[in-house]
Amino acid sequence: MSWWGKVVGGTFGFMMGGPLGAILGAALGNYFDGGLDGLSLDESLGVGATERVQSVFFTTTFSVMGFVAKSDGQVSRAEIEMAEQVIRQMHLGKQQRQVAIRLFGEGKKPGFPIHEVLAQFRKECHRRLILIQMFLGIQIATAFADGKFDSREQGILEQIASDLGYSHDAYQDLLNRVTGQAHFAEQGSMKSRLEAAYELLGVTERVSDAELKKAYRRQMNQHHPDKLVAKGLPEEMIELATQKTQDIKAAYELIKSQR
Repeated sequence: MSWWGKVVGGTFGFMMGGPLGAILGAALGNYFDGGLDGLSLDESLGVGATERVQSVFFTTTFSVMGFVAKSDGQVSRAEIEMAEQVIRQMHLGKQQRQVAIRLFGEGKKPGFPIHEVLAQFRKECHRRLILIQMFLGIQIATAFADGKFDSREQGILEQIASDLGYSHDAYQDLLNRVTGQAHFAEQGSMKSRLEAAYELLGVTERVSDAELKKAYRRQMNQHHPDKLVAKGLPEEMIELATQKTQDIKAAYELIKSQR
């Protein structure tokens, strides 16, 4: 049973307490006519359990997306469209979509406990570093939805990365790959797409063929949908990982064809 199945079934053991439990509870508060009182608890879902991690990822992703979108003082149309794009790619049902939107709204509220949320997210992910990387990539993409970062967004993203244990260099590498993917998707000139392809793979034009292939395989391995789901990525988000691997493959093929 997926984490959402636990919600529908009324078992809230995965609502792990702390700020994430409160945020998810607020988003679900009106989901059941009778509220949350009296619903059963599944106490078997301890830290690291797949369904618990799935609920944590879903809750943190959409609430922090709202926080990042509001970080520059206003939520742009592009940032809202980015959130809607993620929701569409997840093929959420009506109820799931409503919860995602409410979580986004929770993140926009004044006083959102971003540091506490990220500390709990990191703990709950239980060393699933690839999962944490995907989460951070989604937040970078949200801030870059309008094609630029302002100073406030840059500061917020750097702080999020730091809270998640990223060094400055590791964060910059991921930042370049995420923005490279965004540029690669644009219908620009061959020169600009080729530059974006190198950024997406995290290498430069000076890289050897052997190093290029190694980078490609590493990226494909990190973003393999089945592996991410096994580590706790909600199954609803599998299309996000699939799109990532498709872009990585297309970037690699473009570079090879131009060499």
